[in-house]
Amino acid sequence: MGKKIALIGSGNAFFKDEGVGLYAGKYIKENYIFTPNIEIVDGGILGFKLMPLLQEFDEVVIINTASDDEKKVGEISIKTTDEFLDGTLIKKTANEVEIAEMLQICSLAQSVANTTVISIVPSDIVSVEVSLSDTLKERWQKYIDTALLKIESLGVKVQKKDEEFSLDKILDTFANPSIEHSRGF
Repeated sequence: MGKKIALIGSGNAFFKDEGVGLYAGKYIKENYIFTPNIEIVDGGILGFKLMPLLQEFDEVVIINTASDDEKKVGEISIKTTDEFLDGTLIKKTANEVEIAEMLQICSLAQSVANTTVISIVPSDIVSVEVSLSDTLKERWQKYIDTALLKIESLGVKVQKKDEEFSLDKILDTFANPSIEHSRGF
């Protein structure tokens, strides 16, 4: 049996750029086919509820924001579990703190997925708005491509679907949740 792989979109869709991980997870789910299949999870602001996911899968890719005043808005970083556990990451939001805490707790239990966190530096995580700043919209495809390259590096074939579910449609899905839209994911 192959590795169990999960992509977790993490963040808070109510605070503009902080929702980028959720939007990216939904975008990837709607626009790509994976062989073998991977689990795409709406990690939202799960906090401690991330623990079972970090223990159930062999490989986990988390996509989210990362506040870092020393980096430019829109800059993308890739961190491994070890880098998260060394204690040097800046954690400004509850979401950033909770991901680091879950990785620490799971590592103590010696049961943690090989985890990669792909983050983008946000411009606005304060405005209450389901949207993205212009800078994150400009960096959107690079952010998506970075996540897809990581998934491919895990031995997964990635194929783009014929019809695109656009970023604008993704944002509308989160702004207007409904059963028709599967409430986001």
